[in-house]
Amino acid sequence: MLDIPGAPLLDKQSLIGGCLRLPLSVDAAALEREVGALPREMWGTPAGRVGVHLVAEAVFLRGHAPAQGDLPVEDRPALEHLPTARHIIEKLVPAMRLRCLLARLPPGAVVAPHIDVPPYFGKSLRVHVPVQTNDHAWMVAQGLCYRMRPGEVWVLNNSAPHAVWNAHPTLSRTHMICDFLPSPALLELMSQGDRHLGEERPEVEQRVQAARGARAPGMARGAARQG
Repeated sequence: MLDIPGAPLLDKQSLIGGCLRLPLSVDAAALEREVGALPREMWGTPAGRVGVHLVAEAVFLRGHAPAQGDLPVEDRPALEHLPTARHIIEKLVPAMRLRCLLARLPPGAVVAPHIDVPPYFGKSLRVHVPVQTNDHAWMVAQGLCYRMRPGEVWVLNNSAPHAVWNAHPTLSRTHMICDFLPSPALLELMSQGDRHLGEERPEVEQRVQAARGARAPGMARGAARQG
């Protein structure tokens, strides 16, 4: 089972709640430009992700999808095209970097509620950096709905039920999603972050809950719990 031997499990409810916006900012225009210039052939598949994540395209920048096994966590070719992303994961976030990917959710798509179960996820901190998004794209965590905007850096409690709905009819939603080991510097930033930005949106909660029982063709039972 995917794990980080020797690392402790984190109390993400106390550290994060649902989602927490860090007191950091990124060059949103540069990141969007670089991601938009990636070779087209890098996209088009879920890149080994399974379960609820089959609705999204993905490009791994570091490491591989957990469903592909315990493979080395090292830089992948796509990262060479993305100097702004490299700066974020190597310099801006003050912690040891682990897996990192780009995930593109098409218009109208829902990532159904799920929990990232393997010990790896309970011992690492999941950071979201919006690349391309819109005001109709929602992250749902702990019963609250969050808008994550370009230029921002967020931490998600992926050890609790969470979901995504890109409600826009024509625009996709792309995030860079990276895992980090907790460090004193990152934990200090989190203590300064804003964890009270969630909204109650019954229509959003109802839509993602409606997707809970959906299964993609050929999806194995339990696969929805893979991150």
